[in-house]
Amino acid sequence: MMKHIILTQQEIEHKTKRIAYQIYETFSDEKEVVLAGIATNGYIFAQKLADELNAISDLKVTLCEVKINKQNPLDKVAISLPAEEYTNKALVLIDDVLNSGTTLIYGVKHFLEVPLKKFKTAVLVDRNHKQYPVKADFKGLSLSTSLKEHIQVVFDTEEAYAFLS
Repeated sequence: MMKHIILTQQEIEHKTKRIAYQIYETFSDEKEVVLAGIATNGYIFAQKLADELNAISDLKVTLCEVKINKQNPLDKVAISLPAEEYTNKALVLIDDVLNSGTTLIYGVKHFLEVPLKKFKTAVLVDRNHKQYPVKADFKGLSLSTSLKEHIQVVFDTEEAYAFLS
């Protein structure tokens, strides 16, 4: 299986910074923003965005992890924060790759059951092959691929990259 690098560590860092600025511009009238990262890579990406936001803004950034069973997305969604801590707040749901849209749409569905001030989505890579009508408000890279191709993001302690296989 051939790996084709589509994002290097430097490109991921650049795109993370750019998305952080977009989030800050969108939520500049807020005091706090909740970054809800979908486990596992979405949460790591949310942590990177939180670091950037803390460096460039005075927004209070609250992180939470969203666990969705990708094999059975109808299972209950688990959130690392109680609902009271994100109710009536600005929230960004974050994942690493938007493939079919299944994971993101079930995450969106969960958060629509709680009143929010503002709600946006962010992904590092948008694959443009969606089964559901969900879009990323903030995206690092938009890429049209065949249905047989797979995109994977790797967040190692030493390096980060995304590849197409």
